[in-house]
Amino acid sequence: MVTDRSSAGDPARTLALLWGGGGVPSGRRGPRQARTVPEIAAAAIGLADAEGVGAVTMRAVAQRLGLSPMALYTYVPGKAELLDLMLDTVYAAMPRRTPADGGWRARAAAVADDNAALYAAHPWVAEVATGRPPLGPGLMAKYEYELRALEGLGLGDVETDAALSFVLGFVQSCARAAADERAAEQESAMSDEQWWAGNADLLAKVFDPERFPTAARIGTAASEAHGAASSAAHAYAFGLARVLDGLAALDRAPDGRPSDGPSDGPTGGSGRASGA
Repeated sequence: MVTDRSSAGDPARTLALLWGGGGVPSGRRGPRQARTVPEIAAAAIGLADAEGVGAVTMRAVAQRLGLSPMALYTYVPGKAELLDLMLDTVYAAMPRRTPADGGWRARAAAVADDNAALYAAHPWVAEVATGRPPLGPGLMAKYEYELRALEGLGLGDVETDAALSFVLGFVQSCARAAADERAAEQESAMSDEQWWAGNADLLAKVFDPERFPTAARIGTAASEAHGAASSAAHAYAFGLARVLDGLAALDRAPDGRPSDGPSDGPTGGSGRASGA
């Protein structure tokens, strides 16, 4: 269950923090600040990368920085605002690629791959609910870039926003599936292939292939192809191509013909995107 949400703090303080207005206005004189807001964001992100977003508390971040928890509050109002700062910081630092061919399909695939790379580097980001996103400079730069990637698709403004949400929602779903794979491997100390091999005899005792012939045939083929019941990387590559095919169905060139039709790969050719 998602328990961490962006924009859960005080809006005025959050926006002041994200846009350079500082942390908590105190109205009183105090000791000279020994840390910067970017240093605090980096410490919190490092903690989340290593231990998950649940490990990020004001006390834990303060300890990483050699501060007292009360001192940290002079920079950041609280955990909710800190989470927005963390998100906006990783958004601002995202690598953004612009494919040489300039077609919308290649640009949209690049947007998907860039977000997949973000989740791979910072898995905790996929766990945060962002229905009310932190409207900081990092997010706005990301949103602007990603909307421009869909220019030329022939959609209206509302449809363009929905198309971007469609692409990003798919990537986030794949990122969560990949995180589940990693978590299962860590908890069991076995890869998926090892786990299935170790439990094959138990499954054979209860599973009747004559009763479930389609599941037996296709499940066997998939497990042989992936070395497990499923593959997050394969699901990402296959699904992204289908997502782009779906957007292509909305695309119309001035002469009324689709300007970029379905393909075997997400970029319009036979190339495969990297897994989430």
